[in-house]
Amino acid sequence: MAVRRPAFPLRVVTSMGLVSRFFKPVGTRRTYGRIMTQAISELIDGAAAEAVPVVRGIGDDELDLPTPCADYTVRDLLNHLFQVVTNFQALAAKQPADFATTPDYLKGDWRGRFAEETAKLGAAWAAPDAEQGVSAGMGLPSRIVGSMALLDVTVHAWDLARATGRDYAPDEQGIEPLYTLVDTMSATAREMNVFGEPVAVPADASRFDGLLAATGRDPHWRRERSAG
Repeated sequence: MAVRRPAFPLRVVTSMGLVSRFFKPVGTRRTYGRIMTQAISELIDGAAAEAVPVVRGIGDDELDLPTPCADYTVRDLLNHLFQVVTNFQALAAKQPADFATTPDYLKGDWRGRFAEETAKLGAAWAAPDAEQGVSAGMGLPSRIVGSMALLDVTVHAWDLARATGRDYAPDEQGIEPLYTLVDTMSATAREMNVFGEPVAVPADASRFDGLLAATGRDPHWRRERSAG
């Protein structure tokens, strides 16, 4: 099985007031505390350190390859990830972000620019007030907004690595917080076709495989190779 969309196609999530449906009022207070026992900026920096080598290694001849997000090529997913990384810098500063359209970020030295933008993302969320209050643009506690960026960087790095045949190991410190986040929002995310149906994994599967499976990804996904 492949998910149809990236982890958070935010022009869908933020439209029509739907974003508030991801987190139910009764459970959110408990969940927020578990997710944010460590500064989100540190988790983003750790995820970026693993994602940057994957992106840096992608060749121009691989941009049209399929990915585990079935409706997205490598090019599409890179542009989505760039959009997340840049716009969530603004959200950290309580500024508006624009997810209405996805620009083409893959111009010039886009690989080097991705490294620069992920560093800026971590720095933005390290600002003293970044995790405080509620995001005006998304209507969620700012800490949760930061964790959504963390999920995209972590999971889409895996998507891109699988699509292009590269090795990828996530930053371990971010897995448990993301597992809690996905568990909290998964039912509504599936209703909105953001996540696919959960994929069955063995009882001894790694925590990261379980996280991927909860978003509708097959942890053993491989792109089909043409014969000959």
